[in-house]
Amino acid sequence: MDPNLPPVGLGTMGIDDPDAVATALAVGYRHLDTARIYGNEAVVGEGLEASDVDRADVTVATKLWIDALAGDDVGPTARESADLLGVDRIDLLYVHRPRGAYDPETTLPAMDRLVDAGVVGAVGVSNFEIDDLERAREVLDAPIAVHQTELHPLYHRPELLDHAREHGYPVVAYSPLAGGRVGEVDAVREVAERHGTTPEAVAIAWATAKEPVAAIPKASTERHLRANLAAADLELDPSEIAAIDAVDREEELYPE
Repeated sequence: MDPNLPPVGLGTMGIDDPDAVATALAVGYRHLDTARIYGNEAVVGEGLEASDVDRADVTVATKLWIDALAGDDVGPTARESADLLGVDRIDLLYVHRPRGAYDPETTLPAMDRLVDAGVVGAVGVSNFEIDDLERAREVLDAPIAVHQTELHPLYHRPELLDHAREHGYPVVAYSPLAGGRVGEVDAVREVAERHGTTPEAVAIAWATAKEPVAAIPKASTERHLRANLAAADLELDPSEIAAIDAVDREEELYPE
């Protein structure tokens, strides 16, 4: 799998209308992110099927929840996900969290076997700590394809980005709009006013400026889909990025 994900993809948690997915593809999205726990893989698949975009041009990603990470459960669950998504191959399959039935010695080899079988294109991890990342690097046949983690102006982990840069894999930032709270952040609002744009656009631009980060904001209306996609073209200067970096980063939306 080519790790060069587009700067902005579509986070689909909470999306229950295939039209939103089809619209996203129509306006230019080429990375769709879902998960078993979202309960909407079929919705994403219907939107993909309804689109005129070539399937080969779209990265389709999903995640195995903590109850499906035992070695014997990984394969059957992934194949169910592929069926729900209506795809022959899941481009990117994640461990959603290294909890529950997760055991790197059995979970990760089972995911490697799915890659060998052509059911999965690449293996990613999500919500991992440095120790988890290091163990995954030791066990997986191929390098970690992607690490997905919560990242927004109110919460990010620079050490995770440093690890990604050191080992050459991208980071996918989920909840880049801080659950709709970025408009409450003074530093973000001030930068937005300076550029004549929205705090949401600034938050996405700030995230995607942090190599090697791709963001997956959720949106369901065409207006918001287009705005989020365009935000990656907004260029912030180093002082603006530093001002947002300096915001107190203690508002994790999805702690353990």
